[in-house]
Amino acid sequence: MVETVKVPPDPSRMIEGLRDTGYEFPTAIADIIDNSIAAKATLVEVNVSMDYKGNIEVTICDNGCGMDWETLVAGMQYGSPQRPDPSSLGKFGLGMKTASTAFCRVLSVVTRSSGRAPLVKASWDLNHVVQVHDWELLKGTPTSAERELLERVSQGGPGTLVVWQQVDRLLKSYYAPGGTFAQRALEKQIGELKEHLAMVYQRFLDPTDNRAGSIEIRVNAERIAPWDPFCEDLSELVADEEMEVEIDGKGRVPFRVRAFVLPRKEEFVDPERATRARVGNQMQGVYVYREQRLIHGPDWLGMFSKEPHGSLLRVEFSFDHRLDEAFHIDIKKSKILLNEDLYNWLDTTFLPAPRRAADERYRKGQKRQIEDLAKSAHDASNRSILAAEPKLDLPNVSVVDSRKGDVLVENKQGQVHMKLDVTGALRPGEVFVQPVDGLPEGILWRPAIIGTHRGVQINTAQPYYHKVYVPNLRYGVTVQGIDSLLWALGMAELSTVNEATKRHFAEMRYEVSKLLRELVEALPEPNLEAPAEQEAAGESK
Repeated sequence: MVETVKVPPDPSRMIEGLRDTGYEFPTAIADIIDNSIAAKATLVEVNVSMDYKGNIEVTICDNGCGMDWETLVAGMQYGSPQRPDPSSLGKFGLGMKTASTAFCRVLSVVTRSSGRAPLVKASWDLNHVVQVHDWELLKGTPTSAERELLERVSQGGPGTLVVWQQVDRLLKSYYAPGGTFAQRALEKQIGELKEHLAMVYQRFLDPTDNRAGSIEIRVNAERIAPWDPFCEDLSELVADEEMEVEIDGKGRVPFRVRAFVLPRKEEFVDPERATRARVGNQMQGVYVYREQRLIHGPDWLGMFSKEPHGSLLRVEFSFDHRLDEAFHIDIKKSKILLNEDLYNWLDTTFLPAPRRAADERYRKGQKRQIEDLAKSAHDASNRSILAAEPKLDLPNVSVVDSRKGDVLVENKQGQVHMKLDVTGALRPGEVFVQPVDGLPEGILWRPAIIGTHRGVQINTAQPYYHKVYVPNLRYGVTVQGIDSLLWALGMAELSTVNEATKRHFAEMRYEVSKLLRELVEALPEPNLEAPAEQEAAGESK
């Protein structure tokens, strides 16, 4: 017979340690709302307030089925009994307790199972547990304010109220705890909570969405509107796959993956709708839904990083509770770990085509933006070279046949016939540095005759222009510096070229351009909005 020894956890250390499970405020509130949805609530009211002393109180009240005293005690147990419905959003029996005490030291629940039943109240007071060194749950009497709030939300029927008091981990310490800075910080937290709930419970908040039950959520009296990350009525559905996974004891269990390419910002007819769509780097990625509730994302599940050319791509991954074990759902229901086969399928089979489609749409719009920016970005360079040109010792270049690009160059080496592009100015004064959409063999620059001037053409389609020029197009000094270098290289070629070396100069331009293409490959994709945002920030200082 094996000898056994019971080793119960230390109450003080355990209840304090469980405060550090990594919850963020919006995730914690969502974990409690999961319980409301599991209780078939149709209304949830969240209130977050601060008094003049900086004391914060958080309440979450619903009109769900509620509990009697025995059920409440079982629900307040750490690792409470498993729910009879396996599809319930409440999963591990830990969420409400750990989510709440991650931010407060006193958690109270006031509830009733019917309109005729008495209100019952139970509280976990961390200070009390530490003091008595035991798992003692406090039985209390609801305050008049608690009674009034539960009555208003439940409308005389069943319901549950969760109360956080002694909230000590929501905000950092402030010199004036209830002052302006603390109030602003709290408002920021509330704003982030509203955005989170709108995204996580989108399918529940939208009464026209029949995939989930309907619920109304209010935060500080504001009704939360659903936020559809996929903008399904406007976006292009570029991939849609229904797959199955073999689960022991459950047979073949389905899940669905869909990929949407959103319109570019300028393609939205309504600017307000474009703003609400939140097109950009942060919102791209895979959105993972369990039982119609968003539990993870948006991110690329470690497959690749977020870059601007993927900013229009959003992917839906939906499954039900039968795949919980296969996908390793964490205690906060906020992360998912895919098995190797599914990870590889997403990475190598499903996502490549949607990524190409999103990249193509992004680059199409970006190309237009770059062309608009490039039109005036080189004006200062042209003006500065124009001012300096009379003082420079430059070769004579005369056009022999403009149609064929035949020119005669006279320099210190003598005379040499060359093939140069002979063109006119595309913009007034653009006669020294001319941006063009593409040059032969992908070269970055080449000398040219622009109007009657010795100039250089710069390839806006070349990766170096994309990665180095584009992020700086609004910054004249940087652009002038690079333009001056390329123009000087072009003039140095004309000043030293001869019949024996002209082929070598052409090869040099090709090799340098090739090397630059490879060197900039690791540079980040440019964010065309960042300079404007930075300028705005600078002006506001």
